[in-house]
Amino acid sequence: MQIKREFPRQVREIEHLLIPLKDGTRLAARIWLPADAEQQPVPAILEYLPYRKLDGTAVRDALTHPYLAGHGYACVRVDIRGNGESDGLMLDEYLRQEQDDALEVIDWLCRQPWCDGNIGMMGISWGGFNGLQVAARKPKALKAIITLCSTDDRYADDIHYKGGNLLLENLGWAATMLSFSAAVPDPRLVGDAWQSMWKHRLENMPLLAENWLQHSLRDDYWAHGSICENYGDIEAAVYCIGGWGDAYRNTPVRMMERLKCPKKTLIGPWIHKYPHFAIPDPAIGFLQEALRWWDHWLKGIDTGIMDEPACTFYLQDAQPPSAMSAHRPGDWVQTDGWPASQVERQVFSLADGGLQPGEHSLTRTAAVCSPLTTGVHGGEYCAIWFGPDFPTDQRRDDAQSLCFDSAPLSAPLALLGNPRVSLRGKVDQDCGQVTVRLNDVAPDGRTTLVSYGTLNLALRNDPGKLEPPVPGEEMTFEVELDNIGYRVPAGHRLRIAIATAHFPLLWPSPRLTTLSLIPGLQRLELPVFQGETIDNPFQPPEAATPVAMEFLREACPRRTISEDVTSGEVCVRVEDDMGAYRFLDHGLWVEQQATEEYRTRPYDPDASKADIRWLYRVGRDDWEVRVESELRLSCDAHHFYLTGKQVAWLNGEQCHEKCWDSRIPRVAQ
Repeated sequence: MQIKREFPRQVREIEHLLIPLKDGTRLAARIWLPADAEQQPVPAILEYLPYRKLDGTAVRDALTHPYLAGHGYACVRVDIRGNGESDGLMLDEYLRQEQDDALEVIDWLCRQPWCDGNIGMMGISWGGFNGLQVAARKPKALKAIITLCSTDDRYADDIHYKGGNLLLENLGWAATMLSFSAAVPDPRLVGDAWQSMWKHRLENMPLLAENWLQHSLRDDYWAHGSICENYGDIEAAVYCIGGWGDAYRNTPVRMMERLKCPKKTLIGPWIHKYPHFAIPDPAIGFLQEALRWWDHWLKGIDTGIMDEPACTFYLQDAQPPSAMSAHRPGDWVQTDGWPASQVERQVFSLADGGLQPGEHSLTRTAAVCSPLTTGVHGGEYCAIWFGPDFPTDQRRDDAQSLCFDSAPLSAPLALLGNPRVSLRGKVDQDCGQVTVRLNDVAPDGRTTLVSYGTLNLALRNDPGKLEPPVPGEEMTFEVELDNIGYRVPAGHRLRIAIATAHFPLLWPSPRLTTLSLIPGLQRLELPVFQGETIDNPFQPPEAATPVAMEFLREACPRRTISEDVTSGEVCVRVEDDMGAYRFLDHGLWVEQQATEEYRTRPYDPDASKADIRWLYRVGRDDWEVRVESELRLSCDAHHFYLTGKQVAWLNGEQCHEKCWDSRIPRVAQ
């Protein structure tokens, strides 16, 4: 990455400013803008998050916002109410209050002497979500957004449920927010009120996992904030960006197909990070690309960005499975839109002889009852912390699945889009989940996960309507696999692996289930890209000067799998140790560590457990805060048992403790 220290316009930073709202709440903002903006007003770009502008996003903010400000924009980084130095409480994600506050912030921006009244929103993850949600509220000043690693459907494509199945990330993210929301307001900025603000938040801390577990169907709770309810609500221009290493890889093409507004999309090889510093490489000149977008939509400059192909994808080359890669070989391709004329659907059949081109019937029943430990080599649901999060060799999980292999490919096969599997079968219980993995099997046997999809059979027809399968009754269902750009080499085999468990990605079904595929057509559709590759269309990555900081202890992420050979219990342990560091410009030091343990036994659904612990420490010269948070989930056939605890210390003395204990009916899980 090239660091740029000089820009067309000199940059002035406002480290801390309070934006007043109508109800008396004040939201804390950090602003970078041209030094002469009051004489020459500029458009404003809003990033609106709960992650604390002082330390939570300070590293990436330093790379990004001064760069854009130096090219003639006011970049406004606002903490959502109840976070950082903002007033109030945050009781859940994406509430109507969050959107209302953003609309007031946009109105406030338009009234500032340094703003010319043209507004954009940019954000990744939470900030990508609420950029879409605010755009759907149609504020007149909001002309365009850049949304990264986000979703249009909070039930189908977020960290809570997938294919109607409960994601363990639902608990993992709830534990993360339990710790993140316990962060302190900075005494240097808010003065003596910091302790009362902090303790007020601790005393009113919500247990988000309880909310999310209580809504296991796609109901009004999830419809709120899901722009798929009416894509026509968004009129501002949308640039949707994702990564093949991220959990939100389905959103860009779905929004390209269904949004009515001006739109573009980009998917690279990256994990859940901004593309100018994401891995795997190639990182790109995202900030230069963003400037072309903003200049077109906020300044009316013809940059040519809307004359180019609407969709750009990185077509990844095959490589041996690895828990993390610094670089991913491949080529760039473009399409004029989505669905793309360059993508054709190629049909395969799950037949007696394996995976065969064309339509061939299965002539015998094929059954699978996967041990509940199947899936432990599937990697993290969302790779976010630069850790060993990618799927590893799939052979051990394949051994516990029903597999259909193709013959070695005679020519490379370029996949771009969502594979789909249509199955006809029956189960022996009134519940069940199915996970379908598409794998790339190399000639030496090493097996790489290309894509996967999953389905709760009780929600096979409608994610909002519980229809338990009738034991022994035949049913037809479709599993859509995740969007992918991947080139399978000649000589490799394709494999479809079907399992009835996928832990710890998914919480197991209440009862061990056998799925039987019945004789007849069992169909796979692959999206095959027929177009040409292009040279890299992006400039090399650039950024502003990194934040000045020292590392007191280096980060050390780990992921391990262990087995108790007596009980058969398998434990997947994830250690997200983010290290300890000090910001040299204001002296705050921060330490964060998380440990997640997920346990299950091969044939005992009631033995599944999750135990997550977070440590957060922060301080400056004369004060120190420590917060320990923990979240646990267990179950029986009828209920989830959720417990939580949070303890806080100020200068070594305990000042707060709160506990939660909930029993939640298993409605659809």
